Amino acid sequence: MLKEFPESKGAECDMVPGIQCSLFLYLVLSCLCPAQAAQGCLNRQKVLIAIRQMQQFLKGQENRFTDGIRNMKAKLSALQMSVTKLTADQPTVTSCLSLEAPKHGKKFGSRYSTDHEVHFICQPGYQLIGSSTRVCQSNGRWTGENAGCTEINECASSPCQNGGTCEDAVNQYTCSCPNSWTGSHCRYPVQTAPAAEEWSAFSDMSFSRKPRCAKVERTQHCSCDAGFHMSGTSENSVCQDVNECEVFQLDGVARLCMHTCVNIPGSYRCTCPALYKLLNDGRSCDDIDECATSQHNCTREATCINTGGGFQCVNPECPQPHGNVSYVKTSPFQCERHPCPMNSKSCHHAAKTISFHYLSMPSKLKTPVTLFRMATAAAPGRPGPDSLRFGIVGGSNQGQFVVQRSDRQTGELILVQPLKGPCTIEVDVDMTEYLDRTFQAKHVSKVTLFVSANGF
Repeated sequence: MLKEFPESKGAECDMVPGIQCSLFLYLVLSCLCPAQAAQGCLNRQKVLIAIRQMQQFLKGQENRFTDGIRNMKAKLSALQMSVTKLTADQPTVTSCLSLEAPKHGKKFGSRYSTDHEVHFICQPGYQLIGSSTRVCQSNGRWTGENAGCTEINECASSPCQNGGTCEDAVNQYTCSCPNSWTGSHCRYPVQTAPAAEEWSAFSDMSFSRKPRCAKVERTQHCSCDAGFHMSGTSENSVCQDVNECEVFQLDGVARLCMHTCVNIPGSYRCTCPALYKLLNDGRSCDDIDECATSQHNCTREATCINTGGGFQCVNPECPQPHGNVSYVKTSPFQCERHPCPMNSKSCHHAAKTISFHYLSMPSKLKTPVTLFRMATAAAPGRPGPDSLRFGIVGGSNQGQFVVQRSDRQTGELILVQPLKGPCTIEVDVDMTEYLDRTFQAKHVSKVTLFVSANGF
């Protein structure tokens, strides 16, 4: 029959496994029988004592279980705080350190978020050392090497001939020629002017001259200087100037000069349009950067944009407020929309940012060519868009441009038809962000092209 438990607080029952305690309870209940039915059953008093022992045991188990749950919760909370602090101590990399423009150079690009590009160029007379383009990586580091500008030694190629001495200067050089040589490169011998009576037979004194003749074994041999050719009879020959500008042509255009070829006695020279300068090769033209040399008259509020053969003063303004949509100028070339009311759908669908971009380009540029890129990056703590759409939404575009995606996060504005200058063309490009096919935001880039009258 059933063992009798002493009166205690359940200490002995702690020694009994849980399944035996359940069996004990079953036997106690089964012993609650009529007095005449079972001879070995416990009396009611002992059953009540056993029940109290079981109640105390269960209460102790309940307290220990509650304490265990409480301790487990405390440990989980401590672990959560530790992991949160560890994550906070490791900042999420979303941008790179700012880059400075090199001395004697310029930097293009002011955004340092992941996948954004920064470009570097040097002033005339300097050459770039390092990377001309650097891209911000997701690890917070830039690709490429630091950019710097070093002065070009114009005399390194020994441009002065026939014993001339080269003197280097910024973006130019000069040749000091010996007495018997002349020209920018000391390549032409100094001509002795003949007596006036010797030239009386020639109608054009500057472009014709008498040949140099000598008798060798009773035979007269005559020759002309470089840049002249012999014409006339043997008794009355003349050295006539060669028009290099006409001789060296291709499709009616002189190949000797980038812009205009001017014939001179015995040679030629090249000229450039107004506000351009002739480079040291004597044939190429380069635009004078009025913005870099402070030769402009832009006000302090405006920004000088160098163009081919001139400059433009720009000061873009944000759109005027309409409805619930209004903008604030956050930089000289960007406007941002004020926060929208929660229930204003039209405000949320208006452009979140409007940026202004100005590009200078030559006339009749060979196409197709990529002019501009748009990209997106997720803000810290927010999921980025999973879909982007690009399009042309305004401006004076007449089919000269297309927009296409270059990768998952970037779109390109491509010129597909040549533009003949001088002219100014505007094109507005928008980028719309979607997340799970739901509209998130729209950004507009207003691109202005200043097309030069020249093809360089």
